[in-house]
Amino acid sequence: MIDIGGRIVGTGNKPFVIAEMSGNHNQSLERALAIVEAAAKSGAHALKIQTYTPATMTLDLDEREFHISDSKSLWAGASLYELYGKAYTPWEWHKPIFDRAHELGLVAFSTPFDDSAVDLLEGLDVPCYKIASFENTDLPLIRRVAVTGKPLIISTGMASVAELDEAVRTAREAGCLDLVLLKCTSTYPASPENTNILTIPHLRELFGCEVGLSDHTMGIGVSVASVALGATVIEKHFTLLRADGGVDSAFSMEPVEMAQLVLETERAWQALGQVRYGPTEAEKESIRYRRSLYVVKDLKAGDVLTRDNVRAIRPGLGLPPKFYSQVLGKAVKQEVKQGTALGWELLG
Repeated sequence: MIDIGGRIVGTGNKPFVIAEMSGNHNQSLERALAIVEAAAKSGAHALKIQTYTPATMTLDLDEREFHISDSKSLWAGASLYELYGKAYTPWEWHKPIFDRAHELGLVAFSTPFDDSAVDLLEGLDVPCYKIASFENTDLPLIRRVAVTGKPLIISTGMASVAELDEAVRTAREAGCLDLVLLKCTSTYPASPENTNILTIPHLRELFGCEVGLSDHTMGIGVSVASVALGATVIEKHFTLLRADGGVDSAFSMEPVEMAQLVLETERAWQALGQVRYGPTEAEKESIRYRRSLYVVKDLKAGDVLTRDNVRAIRPGLGLPPKFYSQVLGKAVKQEVKQGTALGWELLG
């Protein structure tokens, strides 16, 4: 188990749900704070932002590989620099965002993208860090974050097992004791058929750490299913209203949906229970409504039991149905009224 900002994360605790603001503030601090408040009201446990500037992410060029030309991309037609300029969270906003989150009981942290971002976040005393999928091969960045000794969450999008092994080894060798790996599909939105959440228990087995899901699919079904496979952390992009637009709005959850996610993932976790058979304490009262053998016609002493006068019906106060063939042909030793539960004491 891992303590993240006072929240215990692990299989014995309900899923830790992270609302990812990303660029959904649409360059308005007022809107950013409203997103924090909506996340808290929806029941999310944590609020995450991203810490970078356009210049720390890429070059100010709108040509070649610096231009998003993929027509299927949500951001087609923009340059990388332009995209990050729309999406980034101004560094002076970090403290008011974190302060508001703390006031509302949310764990607040961020994804840094370079050393300067880590320095800023250390100054704000964040309780943990997240490494994005696109940075999970940036071993110097992982090392820089790991030396803080704080819990580290790494998204696994696009990474091979060998790359993940390098990332995990780097983090642990640099001092990270508390690690969470999030299964992630780095498409926006992601489709359920490309999510492969059966990887979740395999990640836990391979790396011996907590596992979760960074979920870019629409709806809550994939997240709920992931909890059944052992996910203890769920991250979803979050906005006030998709219709408001924004760089990530198209695949982000609205508050009502986030509330449903928190509720249903907790229900999925509660349903896991343990391997057990036989009636639970709550089921014991229901045992009486099983089928059992009953006399269904009035009988006189000496009458023989037949298929016509004894049947397996509800409730379950008579002999179990498995004795049906054994009692047929036997005589009752006393008068028996219709609706009497059949027991061995009635037979001669």
